[in-house]
Formats: sequence, structure tokens, C-alpha cells
Amino acid sequence: MGEPLDAYSQVVSAVARELTPRVAALRVPRRGGAGGGSAVVFDAAGLLLTNAHVVGSAREGRAAFSDGTVTSFEVVGADPLSDLAVVRAAGEVPPPAVLGDSDELVVGQLVVAVGNPLGLAGSVTAGVVSALGRSLPVGDGRAVRLVEDVIQTDAALNPGSSGGALADARGRVVGVSTAVAGVGLGLAIPVNGTSRRIVGALLREGRVRRAFLGLVTVPVPVPAGLRERTGRREALRVAEVVAGSPAERAGLRRGDLVLSAGGVPVDRAQGLQRLLFAEAIGRPLPVTVVRNGAMVDVIAEPVELTGV
Repeated sequence: MGEPLDAYSQVVSAVARELTPRVAALRVPRRGGAGGGSAVVFDAAGLLLTNAHVVGSAREGRAAFSDGTVTSFEVVGADPLSDLAVVRAAGEVPPPAVLGDSDELVVGQLVVAVGNPLGLAGSVTAGVVSALGRSLPVGDGRAVRLVEDVIQTDAALNPGSSGGALADARGRVVGVSTAVAGVGLGLAIPVNGTSRRIVGALLREGRVRRAFLGLVTVPVPVPAGLRERTGRREALRVAEVVAGSPAERAGLRRGDLVLSAGGVPVDRAQGLQRLLFAEAIGRPLPVTVVRNGAMVDVIAEPVELTGV
């Protein structure tokens, strides 16, 4: 009789058993060939969640599961800003995975990634959450878009893992793998209230109308002296201002410490993201920042995000 698994291995193997049948390998037609990625079943009606960059401009494709089931699918909708997409399988699919809440994650927490790197179904890796609240600037040769509030993990990701599940120790999907950030680093789109709102819009309209501000931010602790003045413990440091964006026109600068937007305190990228849906387009958005120790109030006017 073999040696019993240690506690870590027991958790990882249990999550793998739970999720591997629910994560599909996608085959998507591309100009001059085909592309691939992964997707996770999240609804019994045959709906799967994946990355927008996995489906690209395709309207259909094929999904293969670890039990040998293969079915065609149609793309319901995609949102490049969040890098999320929903597809609907034409045939039967396994029971859906349980969606969790990435807002409950903490740095150092165990996570398990399940995907199909290089078309190899049911590949499992494990690691920890190494950072939260990152912003991911992505260029397509014409414009820059910002994927906000991504989860950084050291669980190994490889080509084809995009769109796969990132799960907590209970097997709840808390993220959708999206990119390899470097050696030993992977990024995942959070599964939380904001992403559920995005999925809902994709199901209703096939797209998400988004407001564009043009900030890349990183959550940081508020310095002790400023903490006493503001009562705030965390805020957002501006790492980049997109050239020609509403943020640049409003006078926001790299290095500014964003305390609030729209009168609402913000301490995570998600706080800004929640404000930038259709209702914010063309409306004044007051932003309070700290610059060189002084409070600065600016008014930005987000525009509709187009061309992504």
C-alpha cells in the first residue's frame, strides 16, 4: 500500500478531481489556422467562461472535455477590457463548477490552476496568490487596454491555459487564467461581483458598454502621516496614465495617490472598475488624489471604450 498523501497533496488532488471534468479545451478558427485555449462550465445550460482573447473575433468553435466528449459552441459575447467571454455549447456538458469570490482571497493563499496547455487536457498546477489588485496593460498594435484587478499567482501557466480555472482549496473557481507574466508568474481575471455583472451583460446583450478613464493603478498602503489626516489605510498609486486619455486631459499624473473617485473611496483597482460602466460615459467624475503631500481634486469625463 502506498504512502498516504500529505495534506497539501490531498487538497490539490481533490480540487483536480472536482474541476478537471468541468474544464474544456477550446479549438477556435483563426485566419490561416486555428487557435486554442480553455474554458470552464459555469451554468447547467451549457455556458462556459473563458478569455476574450481566446475566442478573438470567432463566432463559433469546438470544445473537448477530459471524458472524450466533443461539442460545438457559439460565442455569446466577449468583453476585451475584462478579457472575459461567454460561449454556449450545443451539446451536453458536465455539471457546472462552483463560482467563488476572489474578493475573499489573501496573498499567500493556496490556489490550483486547471487548464489545457498545448492542448493537453486536464493539466493541473498549484501555487499561491502572490499579489492582488494588479492592472494589466495589453496592446494590440492600435490601442492600449487595461485589464484591471488581476490576480497574480506562481501556479505555472502555459500556452493553452488561458481561459482555464483558478480555484481555491475548496474547488471554487475564483479566477480565469489569462496570461503568463514571466518566469514563475501567472495572471488570472478575478471572479467576483464585477465579473458577474460583466457576464450578465454579455448574456443579455453580447457586449459590455464600458467607460474609459485611462489609468493603470497599483494598491498601496497610505503613508502614516497621511493616514492620520484622511483615515485611509490603502489607496491606489497611479503607475501609468494612458496618453490622450480622459485621465491625462483631467491632469492626473503618474505617482498620484488616488483616494476617491465619484465620491467613493477606492483602495483596489476594482473600486475604479465598478464605476466605469455605461452610466459613467460622458459624465463628470470627480477624482481626489494626493500629489506631493497636497490634496488635489480633478474632474475627469470618461468616454465610451471603443476599438477593443
